[in-house]
Amino acid sequence: MEDGNFFEQSYTEIISSAHDLLTTTLFQLQETQVSLLTLIIFFLFLVAFIVASRVIKGILLRRVLTRFEIESGLQYTLARISQYIVVTVGVLISFQFIGINLSSLAVIFGFLSVGIGFGLQNITSNFISGLIVLFERPISVGDRVKVAGIEGDVLEINIRATKIRTLNKVSIIVPNSEFVSSNVINYSHGDPEFRLDVSVGVSYGSDLDTVVKALKEVAEENKTALKNPEPQIHLVSFGDSSWDMELRVWIPDVKRYPFVRNDINQAIVHKFREYDIEIPFPQRDLHMRSSVDLPVKSSSKKESKARDQSEER
Repeated sequence: MEDGNFFEQSYTEIISSAHDLLTTTLFQLQETQVSLLTLIIFFLFLVAFIVASRVIKGILLRRVLTRFEIESGLQYTLARISQYIVVTVGVLISFQFIGINLSSLAVIFGFLSVGIGFGLQNITSNFISGLIVLFERPISVGDRVKVAGIEGDVLEINIRATKIRTLNKVSIIVPNSEFVSSNVINYSHGDPEFRLDVSVGVSYGSDLDTVVKALKEVAEENKTALKNPEPQIHLVSFGDSSWDMELRVWIPDVKRYPFVRNDINQAIVHKFREYDIEIPFPQRDLHMRSSVDLPVKSSSKKESKARDQSEER
């Protein structure tokens, strides 16, 4: 019986100590006392709303928005904004549940503003830039873009950075501020069609009409190139060793241009061989001229003079 009372008393003391630890006031915001238990409940509510926001985003993308005739970029924007709204509401509810009112939040935001002034400028800039990108939509998920010398497809637009997959299937994280403060090339913005320019040089001895005919056949035989607008062949310039020709074709999807360019280049090689059109390599004519006698020449004179003197002897 004494052992049972001992364990029962110890169990009661542990519960009492844990209760005292959890309810001990850590700090106070105005009239609100914040304890360890309060912080645990706050973080549990916060995690629950974050998980709920991601679930809602997934449901909107996979089940709800797909039923409407909305482009994929706009679907992602609406789902992402819904996620941010749920998280914001969750943060406010979590603060209210633990007893921190809006006036206390003003104090917290005051501390945050001091932190932003000292070292969080980049994070704040990227966050605001992310909102600008989502609302103005200069880029959307699925677009082919080029920013800071990086070309690839937009996979995700997150709160701080945007994920881009390059043509080599490498994922690169680009800060959102780059899309607001830097020059961005969006190949897919508004229209996925793309004009592909393929340059090739032909020798000056070639027949120009035959060259134009060959390039036109290459464009017409390519299955991806659009018939409208029609392909164009231009004599761009007169190079050092060739006529610089350019074949311009339109393709329906900008993401396919590396493959189409490869097909057209190979077709040009075969077509030029068929018509005996030469693709020249760079040539240079070198003329050497000297206004003074070379040392080799002077030494040869001395040798001939010495030879004459030996013959006289």
